Amino acid sequence: MTDTGARLRWAYESLLTEFGRQGWWPGGGPFEIMVGAVLTQNAAWRNAECAIERVREAGALTPAALAMLPLGRLEQLVRPAGAWRRKARTLAALAETIEGEEGGLQGLLSRNPGLLRETLLAIRGIGPETADAMLLYAGGYPVFVVDAYTRRFVERHGIAHARARYAAIQELFIDALGHDANAFAECHALLVELGKRFCRPDPLCCECPLRKDLPKT
Repeated sequence: MTDTGARLRWAYESLLTEFGRQGWWPGGGPFEIMVGAVLTQNAAWRNAECAIERVREAGALTPAALAMLPLGRLEQLVRPAGAWRRKARTLAALAETIEGEEGGLQGLLSRNPGLLRETLLAIRGIGPETADAMLLYAGGYPVFVVDAYTRRFVERHGIAHARARYAAIQELFIDALGHDANAFAECHALLVELGKRFCRPDPLCCECPLRKDLPKT
């Protein structure tokens, strides 16, 4: 493990002690998790959750039902999550992809993770972060999710530049945590919690549980 890996491992263990296990992803099953991963793009989870509940109440929270739902109706249902036209199109395409897969959702998630990731990235509206969230939380694959909270953390701690390549930041966490899906899920969730409580756009560095790792200024 590199020095950077040791620092990230320390940060992970410190946050685990500070915040406890987060038990992410909040969702009722693989497809709901995948829907949530799309709806939470640039949206607060509570808004995504509201949209999910509306889809559930409409009886459309399965790939088959969602694929048959008129696009205009789906747009109305996911409106609380914002960017509803784009997200509705993405969800419709995701549902169609699953329905076209031999074995349905189970068949899709049983693919080689590299091939599964390529399939997801080919769907308009699904980028690396969303695809990796689906692989990790819906598929259980050891893939670290790099989001805005992660980038903010690594930049402020001088670990990586905020504009560093997505894959480069992923590799840093793989070095620190190994290929451990449970550790990746917990670390991702803990960094989100850190970002909400302390590592905000206007940070509370003096109160942060990781303050001793901050670069000296």
